[in-house]
Amino acid sequence: MLISYYLPSNNLTNDTLETLYAAPSWTASKIYRKTGIKSRPIAGTELVSDIAVKAAQNLFDEYNISPQDIDFVLLCTQSPDYFLPTTACLVQERLGIPTTSGAFDYNLGCSGYIYGLATAKGLLCAGIAKNILLITAETYTKHINPLDRSTRTVFGDAAAATYLTIEDIDLIGNFVLGTDGKGAPNLIVPAGGMARTRDDQTAVEHEDASGNIRSDNDLYMNGPEIYAFTLRAVPGLVSEILTKNSLTMEDIDYVILHQANKLVLTSLRDKLEIAEEKFYIDVEELGNTVSSTVPIAIKRALKKEPEKLHPGAKILIAGFGVGYSWGGTVVTL
Repeated sequence: MLISYYLPSNNLTNDTLETLYAAPSWTASKIYRKTGIKSRPIAGTELVSDIAVKAAQNLFDEYNISPQDIDFVLLCTQSPDYFLPTTACLVQERLGIPTTSGAFDYNLGCSGYIYGLATAKGLLCAGIAKNILLITAETYTKHINPLDRSTRTVFGDAAAATYLTIEDIDLIGNFVLGTDGKGAPNLIVPAGGMARTRDDQTAVEHEDASGNIRSDNDLYMNGPEIYAFTLRAVPGLVSEILTKNSLTMEDIDYVILHQANKLVLTSLRDKLEIAEEKFYIDVEELGNTVSSTVPIAIKRALKKEPEKLHPGAKILIAGFGVGYSWGGTVVTL
């Protein structure tokens, strides 16, 4: 399982946000205290297909992989270039991947990488594919109203590319997956799909009780509800992952969860009673890059702490969020 990633070169810093909001209660230092984030990569004019292609090209260059070797493309995004065609088809053509390859998008957020691994493992085990390119690519900032402090301070844009072959089947453990659609209204872009198309009315901006400004065309996040869901769902998820893989936490060398923000991660670490030295937090320069947080975290952790992530090390990984949707497994290096 080989991973590379791409971060847009534009960065939105807390100092810039402080100037934008011009409110004494929203200083750069306070944003950092609340989120653990100092800056976030922003795609700007780049589309999901652009950053997906760049992440894949980084993967091909880093590991000397030929696009001709790929026989399936999985692309996770909630900000596709178009309603149709599927963005994976655009990426296949731009990368020069053979037309004999399968390719499709799937719409998931913070659990997306886990679901992608599960799908890839299924395709490999079934003999449908031999060499899979799994891409997570998100430009959530295009969904965000610039004056919505609750979301703009948190999310960043990024793409990650993972190369999976039949040799990886035994290194990817058993999966735990879950869904609770009752949580859908708590993290949503209300208008823009077929349920409610965009019009002049959906573009009208409103200010909420906390001073955040957005329209129904923009991303809405009920932060307290998402936080409560996370603390409610993730401990059970982690316990199920261990049980399904016949392991205990003592058998796990490292834990990498969806990098939502520092408050969420430290709360989970404390609730799960996981030692700091085996629990990864890396949001300061990245923010929450949605489906790409887990693969980027794996890649960066391998570089930062190679002594912990040695060959044979077991990493418990999990994603959770929009949907509600969650999932996890254990990966052996």
